[in-house]
Amino acid sequence: MAKVAFIGMGVMGYPMAGHLKAGGHDVTVYNRTAATAAKWKKQHGGKTAKTPREAAKGAELVFCCVGNDDDLRSVVLGKDGAFAGMSKGTVFIDNTTASADIARELYAIARKQGVGFIDAPVSGGQAGAENGMLTVMCGGTQKDFKRAAPVIDCYSQSCVLIGKPGSGQLTKMVNQLCIAGIVQGLSEAINFGMRSDLDMEKELATISKGAAQSWQMENRGSTMVQGKFDFGFAVDWMRKDLGICFEEAKRNGARLPVAALVDQFYAHVQRRGGKRWDTSSLIEPLQQD
Repeated sequence: MAKVAFIGMGVMGYPMAGHLKAGGHDVTVYNRTAATAAKWKKQHGGKTAKTPREAAKGAELVFCCVGNDDDLRSVVLGKDGAFAGMSKGTVFIDNTTASADIARELYAIARKQGVGFIDAPVSGGQAGAENGMLTVMCGGTQKDFKRAAPVIDCYSQSCVLIGKPGSGQLTKMVNQLCIAGIVQGLSEAINFGMRSDLDMEKELATISKGAAQSWQMENRGSTMVQGKFDFGFAVDWMRKDLGICFEEAKRNGARLPVAALVDQFYAHVQRRGGKRWDTSSLIEPLQQD
């Protein structure tokens, strides 16, 4: 069993760290809001730390799941950052959905320090984190991945090394671009069916056995029909992720016309008060006459 630290006790990090503790690992957590870390300790045991540096001190593996590039730099770099507390030979695993640029930047800094770094964004949302069934997409060296993968397994159903540093983040971008198009298509289809007076529960049960099947249809189709969106992966987070995709597309020359259009539909949902609604709320504006 490993001595590990987990930085970031948000809706994803909180249960992920819990799975590490349940897996028998010695876990120390840090969160910007200390009360959340204290709550985690009361629920799961383990230890809390006052700074990322303190949490990382003595850890073999340091996990992190925060908001964005700037949040990541704030907990990794500087005198109180995680890197300042890590010893040579240890590995930092970043589960944040961030840019490929920050992954490459932190990998280079870590390497100079003799520390390993893996960018390892996840897919599966809050439910996947709570159930320990996340898909983890990794970028880094085979050596670092081999050390981290058995521990990552505590909260994942799939953990794959895609390629060099930054590859994990690029794979997460591909994932989010796929989701954006699928959810918009599903929204239009369900709205079309409802306006045609079809029994959409029966409809979805039927077509989900054919070529139209998707995770979104299986897990969100019914709640979309019911107009329930107060759960899941928030629209605000999806727009953050799509923004990362658009920045990367500027660099690599990829055209993203459908994603750009769906992003504007999500902006409309935000204006309607749906910032924290699940991404499946794309159907809501379509149902307004």
